Amino acid sequence: MGPLRFWAMKPATYRKISIAALVALCIIVVTGAAVRLSGSGLGCADWPNCSASKFIDVSTTHGAIEQINRLFTGLVMIVVIAAVLGAIKRVPRRRDLTTLAVLIALGVPLQGLVGAIVVLTKLNPFANQQHFLLSMVLVGLATVLVWRAGEPDVGVRAPAVSAATRSNVRLVTVLSGVALVTGTFVTGSGPHAGDEKAKRFHAAISTVARVHGITVMCAIGAMLLLVWGLRSRRADRQVLDTAITTWMVLAITQAAVGYTQYFTGVPAVLVAFHVALATGLWVATMQLWLSTSTVAGAVPVSVGETLDEHRALVDGG
Repeated sequence: MGPLRFWAMKPATYRKISIAALVALCIIVVTGAAVRLSGSGLGCADWPNCSASKFIDVSTTHGAIEQINRLFTGLVMIVVIAAVLGAIKRVPRRRDLTTLAVLIALGVPLQGLVGAIVVLTKLNPFANQQHFLLSMVLVGLATVLVWRAGEPDVGVRAPAVSAATRSNVRLVTVLSGVALVTGTFVTGSGPHAGDEKAKRFHAAISTVARVHGITVMCAIGAMLLLVWGLRSRRADRQVLDTAITTWMVLAITQAAVGYTQYFTGVPAVLVAFHVALATGLWVATMQLWLSTSTVAGAVPVSVGETLDEHRALVDGG
């Protein structure tokens, strides 16, 4: 057995690694929310040390919670590095997978830097907002990585749905992103700042919550418009059926939890569910968009054969 064959990674194995990276990035969003919701945002008052004298300090409950979240970031980094190395070892090696994995790997330490700014600015709401939005960017990239890792290695990317349906899906995607952004303003104006002395956005919670609710309803309305248009497009409906169903279930649940938490005094437990559902909904949104295209005309690739060599062979070069 030659060294290339020994070190080669099968596409199925790499896809499992990419799924692990996505799961880890989703979990870190929820654990980060737990830090804020438990009032532990300044449990570690310094960065990268927990305190001025200790790198790791679990002498207080708040400090332990913040420290666990920081240490879990290290685990996330290990998983995304594994995704990069796996993309290099994967046979055939694909530039798109390598690029996505590297971007994610670069994004995790960048996220740590933003986290440092959050701590050093005493939980400034704008910094907190960027912390969450960057997480959503990384989750989105990881979703694309998982999706692409499951596609054929060779073929031509082509639309899987009609142009009209694709436009409607784009509208749902954009409005879902807008809803995520407006949601961060609700967080920055609400009672769960991570510390009772933390600054908040100078906006009434009722006003920003109303704006956020409107953007959510617009996203759901765009989805209903998409579903209505699919009545006469049976082929498109078959392609998008699973993705649409998943999106609708998560969106309706998310809206129900959002209104419930608003009218019950914004309890921390419901906010945690809201954050988890928002993350899941963004994954579903990305999957919906990714479903609008497909790779056709795939040809098997031999182990030990690079993708460039295979393409040259297919093209007659």
